[in-house]
Amino acid sequence: MSKRIVIISGGELDEEFALSVLNEVVANCIIGVDKGIEFLYHNSIMPNYIVGDFDSADQSIADYYRNETAVPIREYNPMKDASDTEIAVKLAMTLGCSEIMILGATGGRVDHLWANIQTLTIPFRAGIDARILDPRNRIRLIGGDTVLKKSESYGPYFSLFPLGHEVYGFSIKGAKYPLRDHTLTPYDSLCVSNQLEEEEVQISFSSGIVILMETRD
Repeated sequence: MSKRIVIISGGELDEEFALSVLNEVVANCIIGVDKGIEFLYHNSIMPNYIVGDFDSADQSIADYYRNETAVPIREYNPMKDASDTEIAVKLAMTLGCSEIMILGATGGRVDHLWANIQTLTIPFRAGIDARILDPRNRIRLIGGDTVLKKSESYGPYFSLFPLGHEVYGFSIKGAKYPLRDHTLTPYDSLCVSNQLEEEEVQISFSSGIVILMETRD
């Protein structure tokens, strides 16, 4: 049986979007992360766990969860070796999830965004479907042949970036800008902002990890 865990992280969070996601999906577990607990508190959503160092959260809200609820709290010193979101992802994995949806993982801090994208590697290597969502982006990792369907797309655009190393024999079929047997490198922008042309877009490569971003304006 699949188990979906939703993580509410501490980046910029579009509340209307986040509420729509929580209303549409069946979340077996909700983990609040640092400032993300403010969204849960103000919308009367009781998380199953909260984690973080709570250096950016409203302390009165953090105290509410500490003192007035039975929600398990994983609190860490700010001088730690992992981001709050990474800690939440690892907790989700120990809880036996098969799918992780992360909200509030994007926003103005590009360093936090990049750390969160790299964190997707941890569940990816364990065979867990993990995605970052905001109103304009759906971000995940792929490790081989992948089909994008127009009818299921998050938006009209998609971009692809190798994570870590070159990806050889990289091909795209069914898109506005097709590609055949290309070497995808970490330092060019060739695969930014492609578009779905046919009903199905086929992405193929034999090895490596690729960041897939489906986007809309």
